[in-house]
Amino acid sequence: MNEQAQPAQDPGASGPGPDGAGFTYRGAEQELIVVARPESRLRARAEGVRSAAGADVSALNMFLGDEQLSLEPLFGSEERLQQAPGAESAPDLALFYRVRGGESRAQVLRARIAALPGIDTAYVKPGAVPAAVGQVGQDSGRLKEGAPVTPDFSGRQGYLRPAPEGVDAHWAWQRPGGSGQGVTVIDVEGGWQLGHEDLAAKLAGVVVGTPLTDLAWRNHGTAVIGVIGGDRGERGVTGIAPDAVTAAASFQGLGTAAAIHAAADRLAPGDIVLIELHRPGPRFDFAERDDQRGYIALEWWPDDYAAVRYATAKGILVVAAAGNGAESLDDAVYERRPDEFPEWWRNPFNPSNESSGAVLVGAGAPPPGTHGRDHGPDRSRLAFSNYGSRVDAQGWGREVTTTGGFWDRPGDLQGGPEEIAWYTDTFSGTSSASPVVVGALAALQGMLKTAGQQPMSPQLARTVLRSTGSPQQDAPGRPASQRIGNRPDIRAAVAHLLPHAVGSGRAERYWDELLPYPRELPPRLRLFVAGGWRNLNHPSPEIRQAVHTAFAGGRPDVRVWFSDDEIVGLVVTG
Repeated sequence: MNEQAQPAQDPGASGPGPDGAGFTYRGAEQELIVVARPESRLRARAEGVRSAAGADVSALNMFLGDEQLSLEPLFGSEERLQQAPGAESAPDLALFYRVRGGESRAQVLRARIAALPGIDTAYVKPGAVPAAVGQVGQDSGRLKEGAPVTPDFSGRQGYLRPAPEGVDAHWAWQRPGGSGQGVTVIDVEGGWQLGHEDLAAKLAGVVVGTPLTDLAWRNHGTAVIGVIGGDRGERGVTGIAPDAVTAAASFQGLGTAAAIHAAADRLAPGDIVLIELHRPGPRFDFAERDDQRGYIALEWWPDDYAAVRYATAKGILVVAAAGNGAESLDDAVYERRPDEFPEWWRNPFNPSNESSGAVLVGAGAPPPGTHGRDHGPDRSRLAFSNYGSRVDAQGWGREVTTTGGFWDRPGDLQGGPEEIAWYTDTFSGTSSASPVVVGALAALQGMLKTAGQQPMSPQLARTVLRSTGSPQQDAPGRPASQRIGNRPDIRAAVAHLLPHAVGSGRAERYWDELLPYPRELPPRLRLFVAGGWRNLNHPSPEIRQAVHTAFAGGRPDVRVWFSDDEIVGLVVTG
């Protein structure tokens, strides 16, 4: 039987996100989290709970028995946690437990268990879902059914191109390690199509949890992996870091915090955990909504924050979707501690409080005209994206071409009867933005490792993303002061991270090539540095003006970093 995707209606007419409604990911569960008192030193075993400090836990055991519940350590045994690297830098993970059973009565059980001796508090976490939003204006006429060879779609992947349009993956691939060699990325979410034809080379499979079987979850996870690690070749797409090893970690059966913690335990310093989930926040009283309004990054919840802190303390980069809730994360609503949270909790979105160390990613508009559509000025905040001082960087939040299908249907770019050959042109949200940032970081880590340097620490990664890259732009009603950060620029970041790997010097003269010859070449700004002409392709009007003004003043102070004859960094002072 032929399998056809149905064309979408008007922009935003289907799918979740503030500009669309009506689609719900199935399978996400609430989590009932218990925080024990430190002095109780609880130990949960199959036969019941005991206290290493001799506290009376009979009431707790009676309650669990009567309600047919079990209490299990969220992050593993205390002995194992004490031996883990970085444990001393994170909140005390041994205090967190998850209640098994009674999911439909989670709120009622929460209040009762929180009042028992030995328990500090308990809280219910809404189900986490992918941070993807509704697509716009699809054309189902491009579905391919039964064709023997998938065409090359890489020309549609604008995010691979030089900055400011993309992250300049093409340039990175020409440098040692720049395709992500020696780096492992674990994607934390729900499901994947692990047999996809374009994910065969470096996909290590599921390392944690049991994947959800729902098609929408599979399509989402497949799209994420494709952005990062799509195979090299002449068919389909190519990932930003195609030589990085990618793996999957499902939160099903574990919970989000335990999945993050378990993923971190399988990685080495410099590797990357990607969190592709968000959940309903306090704006609408933690209510699930098809439009995802008020959804926020996971780290706001105490156990997720503790898991991320554990990972970053180990030197692992954690990249997380900031969420599609159209929220300012600087809003006072996030400062108010819910009564159910432990008293030590502080708002992690507030830069004055201790950070989780994760890179939070917002969603920016792609260049107008991408795939024939216009979402506003390039690199401007998309309306659904969360924003604020805590957000570190942005990626493409619309029009991302990658592996996988269209929501719970075949691919809108290529469909047909075989799921392993589906492709989409319209992956979106902070879900699509985050793997773009991950791909850039994996390329940089690969170059550092190949050069014999230490990989970036979580703090250095955030610093590099904030200090380099293509700046956020204004849009009507969405000024750049609503921070989602810069779009990564791998080439510019290299000058920051590997100054010994590039030449440098002061420019002596310049030539602005406004009409390149032959015409197929890009417009270039040429600067004479260290005895040779160096090229900057597609210079922005602002850079052109700054260089022209510096030389016109008679005392140019233009510092240039270059690799071969290509400029990778430029600073104009004075």
